[in-house]
Amino acid sequence: MKKVNLFYIFSLLFIAVGCNDAIEIDQPGRLDEDAAFQSVDDLQAGLFGVYNNLDITPEIAFTAVFTDELAIGFDSGGQGFQDYGFTLNAGSATPAVIWTRSYAAINAANRLIEAAEALTPEDGEQALYNNILGETYAIRAYQHFRLQSFFSTDLTDDSALGVIAVDFVPTIDQNLLRNTNAEVFALITADLDKAQSLISTQEDPTFISLDFVKALRARMAAYRQKYAVAGPLAEQLLNKYGLATQEEYEDIWFDDSNAEIIFKLERTIGDSYDQQGATGTPAGEGWLGARFAFVTRGVDGSPYFEIGRSLFNQLDTADVRYDVIVHPSSVVDPDYASGPGAEDNDILVIDKYPGSEGRPLMNDQKIFRSSEMLLILAEARADGGSFNGATNSTASLIKRMRDARFGDDTLLPVYANQTEAFADILEERRIELAYEGHRYLDLKRLGVRANQGVLKDPVDCAFNGACSLSPTDYRFTLPLPIVEFNANPGLREQQNPGY
Repeated sequence: MKKVNLFYIFSLLFIAVGCNDAIEIDQPGRLDEDAAFQSVDDLQAGLFGVYNNLDITPEIAFTAVFTDELAIGFDSGGQGFQDYGFTLNAGSATPAVIWTRSYAAINAANRLIEAAEALTPEDGEQALYNNILGETYAIRAYQHFRLQSFFSTDLTDDSALGVIAVDFVPTIDQNLLRNTNAEVFALITADLDKAQSLISTQEDPTFISLDFVKALRARMAAYRQKYAVAGPLAEQLLNKYGLATQEEYEDIWFDDSNAEIIFKLERTIGDSYDQQGATGTPAGEGWLGARFAFVTRGVDGSPYFEIGRSLFNQLDTADVRYDVIVHPSSVVDPDYASGPGAEDNDILVIDKYPGSEGRPLMNDQKIFRSSEMLLILAEARADGGSFNGATNSTASLIKRMRDARFGDDTLLPVYANQTEAFADILEERRIELAYEGHRYLDLKRLGVRANQGVLKDPVDCAFNGACSLSPTDYRFTLPLPIVEFNANPGLREQQNPGY
């Protein structure tokens, strides 16, 4: 079943018109929940609408351009130049898109939860009813955590400002201010506890499961450096899902295999994301591959972004990830940096989102994979001081990852200290999770521990000089968007530092 196909029936119940999705949501003329949801089947259809709010296109697009994953493509028309130059302010597209769309999803979830609480399931419907509620609580938790990751300055500090915690449907006259991290994470944890108590076991990776809840807990704990929590959860999921074979790994990116996928967002022909979308901006919705190319995969597909040279230089042709990331039509010039104009002969085309179902550039969005869990476990080992050794160490886990991706026995790394271990984790995440929306947040949370920031190849940044960004730079936290201030001026006093 395609979750998104029923979205159109219930979309008007959830979309909040206006700038402030957290507040301006009680609109005259709206069909209220009592009228809209009169049965568990209605709730199920409404849940599809809530799912349809989930989309990680903005963070994939922003992260790739803002960090060191991309270079300007030979067919560029100037798309993304501001983000590529580290220009970020309250009027930028990324903070507005992530803020408003996340709160639209939270609003949709809150309306469905309120409707469910007013409805009594009939005989034989309790399990379905529980699942609907559980999945909705999990979505609300996911969206609050997404906001926290981008807008809180320090997820490890409970007293720092978080985002606005919203577990109800506000009225139009309410101007809500930011909560502390402790308050927001308390809501997220409570929602995950409820989800865990309500969701039944199911194995379809396009629906939220108990493993989704576990994966979100693991990621959240890692981001907060609570590795005593993150490590065991990540290990459980790694043991259950394992790592894909080389053949399976390539098939993952054509949507022909669900190996190591814990949860993904399905994208299919005819759904509301089946479009190119605006190119060169995080505000664009649509095919993931269209964040990098206009037409299709390959040199002839009009790529306006290419693989960043500093990332490409980390790839090994014996590694299956090379074949996934680099399209075979790429022109690789080993002397790309030898003189003016040499880079024009170096065309490195991104191939991670080649398309599926006969639709070029359209692919499912992978949210949680077991490979991320392995790398979270590697963080936990490094944090605890167990970074060297053939077993139960950061080194052994990185070797396990590389063995799977190379299809061969690789060398066991040896680290001189904890900083080197975190640096290797960060580099492995850079390759494994390339173009999946992780790099910006990874540098934000691990950059200092790894002594790494954004570092582009000099050829890629010669035209604008924006070559590096320290992990302590204020721009590793997004500004509260100006569109929110228009409806909620009190938040101006709670703007993040530097903006």
